[in-house]
Parts: sequence; structure tokens; C-alpha cells
Amino acid sequence: QVQVVESGGGSVHTGGSLRLSCAASGNIFSIAVMGWYRQVPGKQRDLVANIGSDGTTNYADSVKGRFTISRDNAKNTVVLQMNSLKPEDTAVYYCNAAAIVTTTSEFEYELWGPGTQVTVSS
Repeated sequence: QVQVVESGGGSVHTGGSLRLSCAASGNIFSIAVMGWYRQVPGKQRDLVANIGSDGTTNYADSVKGRFTISRDNAKNTVVLQMNSLKPEDTAVYYCNAAAIVTTTSEFEYELWGPGTQVTVSS
């Protein structure tokens, strides 16, 4: 069984930095895309950034130039480095692993972590 768990997060002031980490564990053969989404109460969950197994990245316009996503395919981990944080970055951040193939040739469309809170105060 595959699980996804985030770590990091917390509270910072405007302009500060935080680093979010996510690890997928279990009988994993491959994960096509890993990424981060965020959600504030009453709103939909939005993509922040994702990265393919080939290193191709995709960022929301609001975080380009401030956030950097990276991935270790061998460890099935993904990291989101967040710099120059703004109050509008405050949200619960969720790790997502998509198109997972297990070592027993099973396929999982996507899995989500439980989320981690990021709070940026002015």
C-alpha cells in the first residue's frame, strides 16, 4: 500500500522562507508526477507546482520566481522551497502523487497527503 506524508510548514513573517517535504512510501515502482497544491477555507484546492519524473516542472503564476520544486526519484520524495513568502501564501499545503505504479503492477491514479499548514503573517 502506498502512502504520502508531508513534513515542514509552520508560521513565518512576510518575506520569510519555508521548506516543505513529502515522501511517498510503500511498494512503489514509479510515480509519474509529484506536486504540491494548496487550499484555503471555502475555496478549491489549487496547484502550486508539480514535477514529472523527467524533471519537467510546472508552477502557478503566483509563485513563479519565489518557489522551487525538486524531486528525488530514487527516494520518491519531493521538496517545495518557498522563499519571499506573502500573506496570500497562507493555506494548507497538500502533497500529491499521480499515476503510481506499484511493484505488483497495480495502478493508483493519485494519492494525497493529509496536508500541512503554512501561515504567513504581515
